[in-house]
Amino acid sequence: MAATAVTFGSTQGRWVLLASILGSGVAGLDATVVNVALLKIGEDLGGGTAGLQWTLNGYLLTLSALILLGGSLGDRFGRRRVFVIGVIWFAAASLLCGIAPDIGALVTARALQGVGAALLTPGSLSLLQASFVAEDRGRAIGAWSAFGGIATAIGPFVGGYLVDAASWRWIFLLNLPVAAAVVLITLRHVPESSDPEMSREIDYAGAVLGAVGLAGMTYALVEAPERGATSPVIVAAAVVGVCSLVGFVVVERRSEHPMLPLDIFASAQFTSANFMTFAMYAALGGMFFLLATYLQVALGYSPIESGIALFPVTILMLLLSERAGALATRIGPLIPMTVGPLVVAAGLLLMARIEPGSTYATSVLPAAVVFGLGLALTVAPLTATVLAAADNRHSGVASGVNNAVARVAQLLAVAVLPIAAGITGDDSADPGAFAAGFRNAAFITAALAATAGAVSWLMIRDDVLAVDADDGVHHAPATSGHYHCAADGPPLRQPPALTSR
Repeated sequence: MAATAVTFGSTQGRWVLLASILGSGVAGLDATVVNVALLKIGEDLGGGTAGLQWTLNGYLLTLSALILLGGSLGDRFGRRRVFVIGVIWFAAASLLCGIAPDIGALVTARALQGVGAALLTPGSLSLLQASFVAEDRGRAIGAWSAFGGIATAIGPFVGGYLVDAASWRWIFLLNLPVAAAVVLITLRHVPESSDPEMSREIDYAGAVLGAVGLAGMTYALVEAPERGATSPVIVAAAVVGVCSLVGFVVVERRSEHPMLPLDIFASAQFTSANFMTFAMYAALGGMFFLLATYLQVALGYSPIESGIALFPVTILMLLLSERAGALATRIGPLIPMTVGPLVVAAGLLLMARIEPGSTYATSVLPAAVVFGLGLALTVAPLTATVLAAADNRHSGVASGVNNAVARVAQLLAVAVLPIAAGITGDDSADPGAFAAGFRNAAFITAALAATAGAVSWLMIRDDVLAVDADDGVHHAPATSGHYHCAADGPPLRQPPALTSR
């Protein structure tokens, strides 16, 4: 693995950060930008509701299924190489999307886009871990989190503008010059790195079982709200997914060259940080999925107004994420990762106060500000801890694991939270009934966020981000004779103002 010698304030450091942000940003943007273009796509290409839905789901399915493989390939064959291949693949698929003659071609191209995103997304974060000196990784990850959140938040606005001013095809074609810039910057300024101890022999059985397992679970969670949880198709997909993941673990335990080295889970820090990721992203994904609709039903906001209403979250992420990452490096992640989720929980409880007829200044804004403060305090330290809780040589795998955890958590919350909160399809026409269910959802998600804070207090150690002042080398606490380090990435289906992990 190449030596990590890039500093945050150096010219090369700025280029590395820019390549990582633009690469992950374009993938995060495409996860949300298509939503506002679906009507125009339907008018132009036809295909019906099912075809339009799979314009979204095709991308999410391949991205989720292959995200773990993408991280492993980076560790095995070179993180910069796999990242660049992912960006080029993503750009080629974007071109196919932009020239798609019918809905079938568009769905296929979107699925291919997801493959490219699965290669570049974990790589964008593992490049930071492998390139920056240890004491600057927290700041770099904080900046990455902040700008990644902005890319996701502005997606609906960019998409709406391009659809109105030009054509829906430009939401895909715009990726081409950005991708070209990312490739040039990466090849010129980003150092190559890989795991020198990992064999280049591909674990085909593990790769197939992991992809099928994640694809089955993703399909079941995405389609369950539409088909029903007891649908034979959903049950079959879930069973195939679970059985494949069980088989994946068995194969990885026996493999001489596993795609996912299971010893990274021997780190209590890595496992605890991923549990926190699951709890936090379930809370965030579930609540924001409901909140965008609730603001329209209960307060009469337009879709654009509901997005603007949550902009304080994005602004706070932009202003504070880098500082939160630097703070975690300086004092340790325990306090930020404990206090941050508790502040998020407080913001979610404030959201429970939003009733039909509430004003923005007295109800929505305070909740958004408190929530945004907690999120800004949490995301960068959590991401840095996941990366720092596994060996540096496993940074790609760690990033892939954390991305997969975040995506499954969000999809599970979207499928389960409305049921748990007592929200039915008819409630969208009844502000009073929706308000009661939304209040229940706020309490449930606040409990999830508070649980994440409690796990941090009990399990996270400040020395996970420890740096030797003399040599700048990261010293993670040892467990079972090895060190640990890990990662995070943008959630799968991010609503407005929700950042990337």
